[in-house]
Amino acid sequence: MSQAKVIRVAGPLVVASGCSGAKMYDMVKIGQLGLIGEIIELREDQAFIQVYEDTTGIGPEEPVRLTGKPLSVELGPGLISSIYDGIQRPLDVIRSREGNFVTRGIELPAINREKKWDFIPVRKKGEAVAAGDILGEVEETALVRHKIMVPDDAGGRIKEIKGGKYTVEEVVARIETAAGLKEVRMIQTWSIRKQRNVNKRLMPDEPLTTGQRVLDTLFPLAKGGTACVPGPFGSGKTVVQHQLAKWSDAQIIVFVACGERGNEVADLLLSFPELKDPRTGRPLLERTVIIANTSNMPVAAREASIYTGMTIAEYFRDMGYSVALMADSSSRWAEALREISGRMEEMPGEEGYPAYLASRIAEFYERAGKVICLGSDERHAALSVIGAVSPPGGDLSDPVVQATLKVVKVFWALDDRLANMRHFPAINWLLSYSLYSENIKSFLKNKVAEDFSDLRQEAMLLLEEEAELREIARLVGVESLSAKERLILESARSIREDFLHQNAFHPQDTYTSMRKQYLMLRSILHFHHQGLRALEEGRTLESVLALKVRERISQMKYIAEEDAGLLGVYLEIDGSFKNLREGQE
Repeated sequence: MSQAKVIRVAGPLVVASGCSGAKMYDMVKIGQLGLIGEIIELREDQAFIQVYEDTTGIGPEEPVRLTGKPLSVELGPGLISSIYDGIQRPLDVIRSREGNFVTRGIELPAINREKKWDFIPVRKKGEAVAAGDILGEVEETALVRHKIMVPDDAGGRIKEIKGGKYTVEEVVARIETAAGLKEVRMIQTWSIRKQRNVNKRLMPDEPLTTGQRVLDTLFPLAKGGTACVPGPFGSGKTVVQHQLAKWSDAQIIVFVACGERGNEVADLLLSFPELKDPRTGRPLLERTVIIANTSNMPVAAREASIYTGMTIAEYFRDMGYSVALMADSSSRWAEALREISGRMEEMPGEEGYPAYLASRIAEFYERAGKVICLGSDERHAALSVIGAVSPPGGDLSDPVVQATLKVVKVFWALDDRLANMRHFPAINWLLSYSLYSENIKSFLKNKVAEDFSDLRQEAMLLLEEEAELREIARLVGVESLSAKERLILESARSIREDFLHQNAFHPQDTYTSMRKQYLMLRSILHFHHQGLRALEEGRTLESVLALKVRERISQMKYIAEEDAGLLGVYLEIDGSFKNLREGQE
């Protein structure tokens, strides 16, 4: 093979000649500094390489080293609590060694090679194991037991397995396979472009509860599902994702900051170590992996960060965990695709994005799902993906939003008008939707309440009726509406302000269990039904709206779930209307 060398540099795109033996998506090292790059196109002996580091100073004739291996991530104990850049370089280690800036070409292991982990075998010598089976466990943090799995090519019979303290590179088991003896270590490397294998894909039928009432009740996301959170600047995308990271009942969180502003990533890195896991009181970081890629980092590294995060998430899913991947934001990744596509002089699609934008986004989201993991024991697990999209000016007709909506099943539309009115989460209930509502109906019926789905449907109808009535009221005035229509407006306002509006900083209001959500919504709609009945009986709307129990309904969000007063509100409504009838008869 002839010596590969640089022949052209165009920003993050480098063209090299002499690459006749190379393959697509192989990792290469460019120049004397050894900058990391990935081959994205081959033409005869020329390779088009997107470089994940700053190419300043790189020029023609510089050497290009072909590694013959795909761009991969290291997987093993030590991932949890780590903070990586887009190509899995440990930022905390770089800072301690090099200072506040990432040195170009720096090579550091993603996982600590010196630290010894206490390996506890769960299999014995002589047992037959298949690819994906769990050989042993390591207590990685107080919240995560890291499962050591049989690699894809190492199914067979265990010849040797031993417990004790080992580094990730030491052999913990030897397996007799059809191809010979395989040594198993606690570390694996996996191509970021290759989807990890599973035994079977299942229909997502269990909700990923988040504690956010507008999401759980009106637009639920199933475990193993996909969601899109588009919205303009300042509408609360990052806040929504932080709330999901903190409160969703996923066991592992992978947070990918893809091309985000430095101050937002800094806030993420400062706040996550301080946040406590609500269920255990331990730091939230003990079940979180962070990929931090900021807008001032090389643009091409945004693509690597998305795939790096997904591969790490799949790895923990394979252990049998419920994993949630937050990608903030896929618009920045699309901008990187547009930049590289332009440099390669490809025919542009809509708004300059490459013609293959939709297929790339689909490839990413299709790696989510509820699955039966690889292995002889039947382990059910789920990988849920929540992607933020930042269309210019909040324009939902943007190609990135539209390409994402073709793939995802949940659409949480953030509205800057709601944000300006201080209504958070600022999710527009008239634009948003969830296609998982039918899938999870039986789960809600059995685990929460039989009529939960009916209440949800009725609340949505009230909100839609309110929108129509407000349009009429704008034209002819509220006074021209009937008493029943004005009651609908008041009940919808109660749903909006007392139920959908949530304070992330209030200890009781920041998280609401599914049971409490049901009790709150049931009380609001019960008041509405009783109000309609009172109007039919000839009571005035003013007397209905003057009932003091309305204050109790508005305070329900601040009542602890275990408090008997939460159940008492429903009975108080009946008592208030009984008194109203008796007082007027």
